[in-house]
Amino acid sequence: MDFSTLPVDSLTKDQAVFELERLAREIAGHRQAYYEHDAPRVTDAEYDALERRNLLIEQRFPALVRPDSPSRSVGSAASARFNKISHNVAMLSLDNAFTDADVADFLGRAQRFLGLADQQDLACTAEPKIDGLSLSIRYEKGALKYAVTRGDGKEGEDVTANVLTIADIPRTLAGAGWPDLIDVRGEVYLSHQAFAALNKAQEVAGLPLYANPRNAAAGSLRQLDPAITAQRPLSFFAYAWGDVSAAFATSQMEAVACFAAWGFKTNADMVLCPDVASLLAHYRDLGLRRAELGYDIDGVVYKVNDLALQERLGIITRFPRWAIAHKFPPEQATTILDAIDIQVGRTGALTPVARVRPVTVGGVVVSNATLHNEDFIAGKALDRVTGQAVRGGKDLRVGDHIVIQRAGDVIPQIVDVLVDRRPADSQAFAFPHVCPCPLQTPAIRGGGDGEGEQDVVRRCTGEFACPFQRLRHLEHVVSRKAFDIDGLGPRQLQDFFAWGLVKEPADIFKLEHHRADLAGKDGYGEVSLNNLFAAINQRRDIDLARFIFGLGIRHIGETTSGVLARAFVSWQAFDEAVQAAASHRPGEAYRKLEGLPGLGPAALKALLDWAASQTEAGAFTGQGNLFDDVAENLAKLRLKEVAMPARKALIGAFGDWGSLVATVKQAASQRPGDAFIALAALDGMGEVACEALLDFFAEPHNQGAVARLLAEVRPRDAEASRQDSPVTGLTVVFTGSLETMTRDEAKAQAIRLGAKVAGSVSAKTDIVVAGPGAGSKLAKASELGIRVMSEAEWAAFVG
Repeated sequence: MDFSTLPVDSLTKDQAVFELERLAREIAGHRQAYYEHDAPRVTDAEYDALERRNLLIEQRFPALVRPDSPSRSVGSAASARFNKISHNVAMLSLDNAFTDADVADFLGRAQRFLGLADQQDLACTAEPKIDGLSLSIRYEKGALKYAVTRGDGKEGEDVTANVLTIADIPRTLAGAGWPDLIDVRGEVYLSHQAFAALNKAQEVAGLPLYANPRNAAAGSLRQLDPAITAQRPLSFFAYAWGDVSAAFATSQMEAVACFAAWGFKTNADMVLCPDVASLLAHYRDLGLRRAELGYDIDGVVYKVNDLALQERLGIITRFPRWAIAHKFPPEQATTILDAIDIQVGRTGALTPVARVRPVTVGGVVVSNATLHNEDFIAGKALDRVTGQAVRGGKDLRVGDHIVIQRAGDVIPQIVDVLVDRRPADSQAFAFPHVCPCPLQTPAIRGGGDGEGEQDVVRRCTGEFACPFQRLRHLEHVVSRKAFDIDGLGPRQLQDFFAWGLVKEPADIFKLEHHRADLAGKDGYGEVSLNNLFAAINQRRDIDLARFIFGLGIRHIGETTSGVLARAFVSWQAFDEAVQAAASHRPGEAYRKLEGLPGLGPAALKALLDWAASQTEAGAFTGQGNLFDDVAENLAKLRLKEVAMPARKALIGAFGDWGSLVATVKQAASQRPGDAFIALAALDGMGEVACEALLDFFAEPHNQGAVARLLAEVRPRDAEASRQDSPVTGLTVVFTGSLETMTRDEAKAQAIRLGAKVAGSVSAKTDIVVAGPGAGSKLAKASELGIRVMSEAEWAAFVG
């Protein structure tokens, strides 16, 4: 079965793991092509569909979120060609809506978060989503200070000199009322007329043509020579802001009106809508007029109009809760399948990639497409919408005329084969059963989901012996979010690995010892080597969060690495916490019971407490006339928490009473200890990530590799938690009904103030905020002597 074509709600846990791996790899490649090279391989709709599927799977399986998950970052790293500037306020991406129902859900979620009575109370702006390049321009005392691209949302490229050539962007703000400091944000774009003129000039000069206005605008803004940018008729719409020294408006509409008064060009098609119906009406109107606008748009952006409500709504990971982009539907094109290549990922998955005859689909040149797995190629995969075989069961062959769709659930999707145009001598594609690496290691399909279905992903069995997998690990170490070593990318690593100079992370920092071996090799002249070694040595002191992320531990991504760094501050403290947690890990029997479907936490605790209270003989006596029947004996225990669903789970798992009792008693002695619980309770961790972290450091090979790396680098202590809030660094639990704000809003407020929000009360909890109806959590807090506040007391405490 083809997992990529399965609906998200029907994926098993194992299938979800494979899907998340595929999506992370594809999205990372598309981000690099789009943000770093201004050369997207797919359309926005296709890209959005990949991110959407990834997010839906993560929401269903939160414990499976990968370290390299696309949901934990935006954009791509700033190019080394430009100086880098950090954004004081992150440039966030927007979540996407694809259907009318998605838009209604967006407003409904915001309404529930704010505790509003109805959607009509939540007016939103609606404006065209410009298909251009995001830009942030800082003004100080009304004068343009600098301009910076989005980059990865945290850091972008300094393009000030080029921006000064754009007529739509004032060097000095007009009018009055602007703050002393403000980052005005918007979109740089090329009109259709300007794009046509630019490509005409390219053609006359014998230069390559631009594929679409977005690529041309991005390429024009990122010229090293501002004189070239000045020749390009770039335009700019202002629609947002970042860092600002003082409030200047109370609504989104008022803010954009201020931009216009200060000399910026704003979009005349931005309107205020009181409800869902009017938002959708404007969306359809813009869709009908799309070709007449004179510039490219790929959807409509909706924003909550009231800025005070925007502030309350805040953000979720990398998306604001108060805005969403409603995308336009996909497009299709016909091309030829020229080849099928096999790529090997970091976990050994063999992923087929279609190399297709380049074709423009709605403005984007598509030259390759993912084929997911061998079942998808053979036409045996099932379409997730219809449940029928993809492409009507038609297989894919090199030389086929194919139909590619620029949206959907994968990017880009081959949706059909024109069999009547298939060459007479075509042959069915034979998926390799050995890894394409030099070792030719067998590639096998696993056992699948335990219900007789075979794993659709074929994997190389070579693991670290496989050079492709080892190389992917090294690429992760030097990636932008890890060690971020300028000049050391996949090509250089491939060379060093092939020459036997770099086989593990520590070897990177020993490269300078091989200067004589590298000197004279093509591309490694004296200047290049000096720059490379300097870049490597600059990373010998590295932020603790980057170091942890660079280890490539499963389930420990960028965000979680930051959580760990802030929680422990130093590598020594982190290492000690991991060792302590390892000695407090739950045992196999505990894990067996915890993993039983239907046996919830309350039932499990009741069973373990019962088992711990029994003497060796009392486990089988004192309950009346106990027999070997599991169902009857469970009923005789009279544990109210062990209700019928839990009993059924236990009856199905244990054939006799003796084995159940033995397992429960063993599990009672294997409960997780305080150190494990404390580590797993960190915001963003959880038991799955905690187990993965401990598994990593329990492996001798990993211990050795980390020790050798630490001999070469020095992780810098993280900054201590903020000290400007009375709850900074404290762990807070909210329970009961809150009256002045919703539970979600209260948690978001606490996190903004630097607190850690937990879902359960433990000895590590500092404050419990209890509203009406508080139950077991309040009782546990009283039992442990934890400080309890009312909602009013909490509000006064945090100011």
